[in-house]
Amino acid sequence: MTLLRTQLGTTLRGHRLRQRRTLRDVSGAARVSLGYLSEVERGQKEASSELLASICDALDLELADLLAEVSLELRGADGDLRPVPPTAAGARPVAEESADAAEPALALVGAGAGQAAPARSALRHGEAVSLAA
Repeated sequence: MTLLRTQLGTTLRGHRLRQRRTLRDVSGAARVSLGYLSEVERGQKEASSELLASICDALDLELADLLAEVSLELRGADGDLRPVPPTAAGARPVAEESADAAEPALALVGAGAGQAAPARSALRHGEAVSLAA
């Protein structure tokens, strides 16, 4: 299994090398030490979201694009999710459940305080929630 920090580092290094930039150049632009950036690229250090945003900014790369690229790489060449072992209680993994669901799973983003609380409560209790735009 590939670790997230390893894939993040590999992807960041790939972007830096495609731009023909040095570690020194990017570390200066990102305001992070050269040694630390090197460790992030080699997957030896976990990068905070602030650090990732700074490195992405230095590489003129959107953080969301980096994360999407890393996600695709973690899924594998065929684009399929890697299998998740069953839980101890024998319940199906979330990825399996959402694949069987009639509607796609949605995140509660930007809902007003009055709208989000009932939906969150329903989600916690396994009830269906309908969201309208």
